[in-house]
Amino acid sequence: MSNYYDSHEGASAKDAGQPDTEHGMNRRQLLRHAGWFGGAVVLTVAGGEVISHIADSRDINARPVAAGSGALRFVQISDSHIGFQGPANLDVVGSFTEAISQVNSLGFRPDFVMHSGDLTHLSTAGQFDQVKQLMAGLKTDRIFTVPGEHDSIGDAGRAYRRTFGMGTLGDGWYSFDTHGVHFIALVNTLSLEKLGHLGNEQIDFVRNDLSGLPSDTPIVVFSHIPLFAMYPQWGWSTDDALKVIALLRRFSSVTCLNGHVHQLFTKTEGNITFHSATTTAYPLPKPGRAAAPTPQVVPARQLKDALGIRSVGYRQGDRELAIKDQRLA
Repeated sequence: MSNYYDSHEGASAKDAGQPDTEHGMNRRQLLRHAGWFGGAVVLTVAGGEVISHIADSRDINARPVAAGSGALRFVQISDSHIGFQGPANLDVVGSFTEAISQVNSLGFRPDFVMHSGDLTHLSTAGQFDQVKQLMAGLKTDRIFTVPGEHDSIGDAGRAYRRTFGMGTLGDGWYSFDTHGVHFIALVNTLSLEKLGHLGNEQIDFVRNDLSGLPSDTPIVVFSHIPLFAMYPQWGWSTDDALKVIALLRRFSSVTCLNGHVHQLFTKTEGNITFHSATTTAYPLPKPGRAAAPTPQVVPARQLKDALGIRSVGYRQGDRELAIKDQRLA
């Protein structure tokens, strides 16, 4: 099941629960590799070791996102916080609109776009309607979302699910297959104490969802709050994530993509690589460098350096998942 809608036909929900047979691609193992470009860190796998180095525009290893027949190419955007009002970003609608324009200028049509949460700032019906209208301008056939904690204020996510939850299960979780990759979208922003929380019903869903898949199936997991202990002191972790991680251990390659922390961060644990995305709204401090994760005011000319989008590609025959993070600047 999924909550995607055709961005050019309005909000009609469709069933993405069956494998995408159009591409006729066999599932293959993905090596645990991610290329972080734009002055970030490139991670490669050699001899079973993860090796990192700083990349720049001249880096010979900085190749474009996979392209060509049968390639999977999708985009992750996150934390648009439509409705935010504050000095950290006086025009979140403007910066989100710029992010959408950047997606539309990538030079390829993404197979889908995933918004990994905090679509809105105060989860009002008007804010959900506004972000939905803005995302209708994305040049892609499918748009997926997961909720952030800001999308669940005061109503346990009901307004979010009315707008974006058609076809999902439980509190809005779902899975789908395309190009030989299995995707799972999780909700860990409800029943919060301090950390993110999945709950037994959702963990059972993951167990059943994965039970029939071969262990060489590439898995990509979306969530808003990280599934690893990035910085629990600020709630940047999920208290019962290890139960899901245990279910993912048998797979050769797992990639977990999250939002929430408003900054790029990567961590590899065995067969699982975690990537936190940046935001289109405002930066948050690096872990431990402030009293709390509050919006950071930076000089206007530096704001776009802290904002951005992420494109991801995979092609049959490749031995890597190509991840490219791009600033709005």
